[in-house]
Amino acid sequence: MSSPTGAASPTHSLPSYLQADHLGPWGNYLQQVDRVTPYLGNLARWVETLKRPKRILIVDVPIELDNGTIAHYEGYRVQHNLSRGPGKGGVRFHQDVTLSEVMALSAWMSVKNAAVNVPYGGAKGGIRVDPKKLSMGELERLTRRYTSEIGLLIGPSKDIPAPDVNTNGQVMAWMMDTYSMNVGATATGVVTGKPVDLGGSLGRVEATGRGVFTVGVEAAKLTGLHLDGARVAVQGFGNVGGIAAKLFAEAGAKVVAVQDHTGTIFNSKGVDVPALLAHVKTRGGVGGFAGADVMKAEEFWGVDCEILIPAALEGQITKDNAGQIKAKLVIEGANGPTTTEADDILHDKGVLVLPDVIANAGGVTVSYFEWVQDFSSFFWSEDEINARLVRIMQEAFAGIWQVAQEHKVSLRTATFIVACQRILHAREMRGLYP
Repeated sequence: MSSPTGAASPTHSLPSYLQADHLGPWGNYLQQVDRVTPYLGNLARWVETLKRPKRILIVDVPIELDNGTIAHYEGYRVQHNLSRGPGKGGVRFHQDVTLSEVMALSAWMSVKNAAVNVPYGGAKGGIRVDPKKLSMGELERLTRRYTSEIGLLIGPSKDIPAPDVNTNGQVMAWMMDTYSMNVGATATGVVTGKPVDLGGSLGRVEATGRGVFTVGVEAAKLTGLHLDGARVAVQGFGNVGGIAAKLFAEAGAKVVAVQDHTGTIFNSKGVDVPALLAHVKTRGGVGGFAGADVMKAEEFWGVDCEILIPAALEGQITKDNAGQIKAKLVIEGANGPTTTEADDILHDKGVLVLPDVIANAGGVTVSYFEWVQDFSSFFWSEDEINARLVRIMQEAFAGIWQVAQEHKVSLRTATFIVACQRILHAREMRGLYP
């Protein structure tokens, strides 16, 4: 594209680290933005806003290990878009964390927060580390040093981290305490997903899985899929996959296959979900569970089932395995589990995909509730939390479903239409300063 004078348009001269061709998850996100652009109307003039994170911070995180040596880890905090409010997004500790991944996750947080209409922008953080190789003391020192390094970006009204892969309430407690010590006052609202005794919210741990279940129920109603007796396969069995499996089982569905980093198991009659949850809690994974047969990892995707819930990491459903999937409904509990090519294959097969940017938004919705409760120092009951969560998820899904029918597009594109219009309308109304 050229400007009126014939010079190359600067809006399309993306820095190399933002270009799609070699950037994994970020490239996947850029393809999703390109697909939604034709539906943005006059707001399309602002679409480059979505392709450029507002801020990228890369930090060195040095700590002293228990053996006295000094180790260095690379950490990230990316703020993708702050037009609708402070940044919001988790922090993951994983040995495969990359800048591309964190950028994409921060962008999907922008879309997710706008899709359920909570007043946040999108952000994400991470450290490239295998936390299982660290002692508890080393993990605490790593968390506190990282929090100090990103302290110039985060804050209760600036950017609010939360748990993600391999982080939890304890890590959030350390982050909150470190930030509070550095600012000289207890600031419970700087993170969400904290222990309840430190200003955390009831229902937060189960929120993402409950959201997955809620949109699954709504989609089943609209497509005529009966949950009673429906077969479910779940990848990842933590707070998202495990809770979703529990709720689907309680609704009468049968969880027939489960996969995580420790193994893949199968039981055609349905796994005893409470027993499996107890096994995972004590053993750290589904491997070795006595109530099911062992299955080859690659066979998981071809399991006979009506509902498939990828709730592990991104990029799990690809062009290489999408053709094997027999489910009628794929509910994305993880962030970015389906590549663009796989999305097209599933669409052509008639598989309905409930995208991550709406399906797993239950976690950030209850994080919003936690943040509000921290500001007011007034806390709600778990029943109130769950009722508010279900209502917001149902209303958001109904609106997205309507947009999908109106434009005859996938639910992913429909979610992007709704969310990107909200983000870019906020950008347009705020204008550019200076």
